[in-house]
Amino acid sequence: MRGQGRWYAIAWLASIGMAGAADAQVGSLERLVMPGPVASAHADVEAMCSDCHAPFARSEQNALCLDCHEDIARDLATNAGFHGKEPTISGLECSACHTEHEGRDADILGLDEASFDHSLSNFPLIGKHLELMCVDCHAEEHATYHAAETQCSACHAEDDVHRGNLGDACADCHAETAWTDTHFDHEATADYALTGKHAELTCTSCHVDEVYEETPATCFGCHADDDSHAGTNGTECQDCHGTRNWEDTSFDHFVRTGFALAGGHGGLTCESCHEGNKLTVQTPTECVACHRDDDAHLGVNGVVCNDCHRVTEWLDVTFDHGRDTEFALRGTHAGLMCADCHVEPVAVAVPSTLCFDCHAEDDPHAGQLGAACDACHADTQTAWPEGVRFDHDLASFPLLGKHDVLVCEDCHATPAFHDAGGQCVDCHAEDDVHERRLGSDCALCHNPNDWLAWVFDHDAQTDFALTGAHDGLTCHACHREPAVDAIVLDTTCAACHRSDDVHEGEFGQNCARCHTTEAFLDLKELQ
Repeated sequence: MRGQGRWYAIAWLASIGMAGAADAQVGSLERLVMPGPVASAHADVEAMCSDCHAPFARSEQNALCLDCHEDIARDLATNAGFHGKEPTISGLECSACHTEHEGRDADILGLDEASFDHSLSNFPLIGKHLELMCVDCHAEEHATYHAAETQCSACHAEDDVHRGNLGDACADCHAETAWTDTHFDHEATADYALTGKHAELTCTSCHVDEVYEETPATCFGCHADDDSHAGTNGTECQDCHGTRNWEDTSFDHFVRTGFALAGGHGGLTCESCHEGNKLTVQTPTECVACHRDDDAHLGVNGVVCNDCHRVTEWLDVTFDHGRDTEFALRGTHAGLMCADCHVEPVAVAVPSTLCFDCHAEDDPHAGQLGAACDACHADTQTAWPEGVRFDHDLASFPLLGKHDVLVCEDCHATPAFHDAGGQCVDCHAEDDVHERRLGSDCALCHNPNDWLAWVFDHDAQTDFALTGAHDGLTCHACHREPAVDAIVLDTTCAACHRSDDVHEGEFGQNCARCHTTEAFLDLKELQ
C-alpha cells in the first residue's frame, strides 16, 4: 500500500503541475516522495530535485547529469575518456550504472578497480605505471578519478633534474619504462645531431647548470682549449676533426692540398711535416725535401724518389726494371744493387743492355762467337753455363751418332770453340789404322754411329771397279803410301804388276787387252 500511495502522490503532484502550480510548490512536494537520501557526492544538491530530474521527462535526465558533469559531457562529445571510449555504455542512461537515493554511503560509481581497463581512459597505463596502485595517482584529495592530472610534472616534479628549464612535457624525452630511458631527438628538436663522443655525454656536459638557452653549437665554442693549432687554422674544427675522436680527423689532405697521405704518411701527425703545427705555412711536397738523408743513391738516380719508392715503406720499391727500361732484371741480375750497373747518374749515362758491354772480360770464347751472348745462352741472367740453346746441327759440323751424346769438352778443349778442327783426323788420328794411306776423309767409309761399322763401295765410289782377284784384296794391298789430302793412285795394271810383266813392256802397259783380273794367265780370245 505504501508503494501504491506513493504513485497516487506522484499523480496528484503531476496534476498540480499541469494546473500551473508554482515551481516552489512542486519541489516541496517532490521531496515528500523522494525514495531515499542521495549519495554524499550529491548531498549539496539534494534539496534541488529539478537539478537532476525533469518532471515526467525521463529522456531529459541524462542532459541534466551532463550539465553538471561537464568533463563527462566533453568525453562523450569527443569520444575521449572512459565514457567516450567504452562501447557498451553508448546510448545508456547515466542511472543505468550510477543509481541514486540509496543512502549517503552508497557506492554511486560502481567501479571495480581490479578489473577496470585503464586503456579506455585518457591515460593508458604502460611501463612503470602498470606497477602502481590506483591510490598512487588518484589521491583522496581528488574529487573524482577523472580529476587526476595526466601531466608528468604533476607527479614527478621532484624528479625533474632540469628544474623546470625544459618545461613540463617530460614525455618528449623520457619513457615510461624507466625515468632514465630517454628518447629525445636532439637533431630534430635542437637542430644539432649528437654523434660520436657527443652521444655519450650527459645533458649537463654541454648545458651547464641546466641552462639550455644560447648553448654554443660550434666546435670552437666548446673546444677552444683543445685547439693544438692555437687558432692558426681558424675555428672551423669540423673541417678536419670528427666527433668520434678528437685525434680522428676527416680532413681530406689530397682534396685540399693535392698531396695524398698514403702508406707511411697516413700515420704521421700534422707536426711531422708542418713545423709548429702551423698548417698555413706551405710545406714542400717533393720526396727529397724530407728524405734527402735517406737517399742511398746519393743523388745518382735523381730527385724523383716516387718513380721507384712506395709511400708504404721506403724499401718497398715500385720501379719495374723490365717495364720501365725494357731490360728485366732476372736471375743473378735481380740481386744486384742499382750502383752495380749505374756508376754515373742516370741523367748523364744509361748503361748498355748488351751482355758483352759489361761481360767482355768474362767471355771464355775470346770473342770468337761475337757479342750476341743470347744467341746461345737461353737465359743470360741465370747461372752462365746453364741453359745453353746452341744447335750444333745448324753448324758446319752436325752432331750425329756417337757425337750426339758427347759433351762440349770432349771435342772442345777450351771454350774457344772455333779452335777445334772439323776433320775426323783432328780428333781420331790415333784411331786411324790406315796411317793416312786412305786420306783424311774418314767419312768416306766410316760413319759416326760406330767406328767399325764402315761401308765403302769401291765400284761406285771410284773409277776402278774391284773385279776378279782384285775383289778380295785388302785396302793396304794397293794403298801403300800416306795420302795427304785426296787419294791419287795410278790405276794402270803396270802400276802394280810391272814386275809380273813377262813381256818386259814390249806390249805396252795396257795389260787388260789380253789379260783379265780373274787370273793373270787367263788370256782373252783375240779377235
